[in-house]
Amino acid sequence: MRTRTAVALSAAPAAVAALLLSASPGQAASAPAGSAPAACDASQLTVRARAVPGRPSVIRLQVTGHGRACAVDRIPTVTFGDLDGAAQPVPPGGSGPYRLGAGRTAYAAVRTVADPADPEARRAATLTVSADPARSGRTFTAAALGAGGAIRVWEPVTTWWQPSAAAADRAIGLSR
Repeated sequence: MRTRTAVALSAAPAAVAALLLSASPGQAASAPAGSAPAACDASQLTVRARAVPGRPSVIRLQVTGHGRACAVDRIPTVTFGDLDGAAQPVPPGGSGPYRLGAGRTAYAAVRTVADPADPEARRAATLTVSADPARSGRTFTAAALGAGGAIRVWEPVTTWWQPSAAAADRAIGLSR
């Protein structure tokens, strides 16, 4: 499984502003000039994950902000049980902030394996999702995800956070 190096979000406003300016167009929500949001506290977020019905190798993710607007990493960190590494971002890119408005939800999709019948696919009992690579995140069992007894994993990919579930599905190659 390939890995990506996680870079922690900086709480320093100047660093957050610089990262917002370097984000790909349409990938990071914009913040008003001069008002870079602070990194979200875990207590400000609710993270959810669920397998797409009929497609247990695709997991939809949601992160919802509570309280004030804040920033999560633009790429969710997704790891699998005791397997080494994390899902790779699609499109490729590095860490940076994604502005999550108060009461707003962002969506991402994870493809855990391209071919579920692939004999090289490994199995994991859990999937962990973090909106910030510096934090441990929330762990879901395969059964809780609706993925059966195990999550099949081989070269997993994840989308960047998107403003809608349909946008996340399109970014991972699902039509909706």
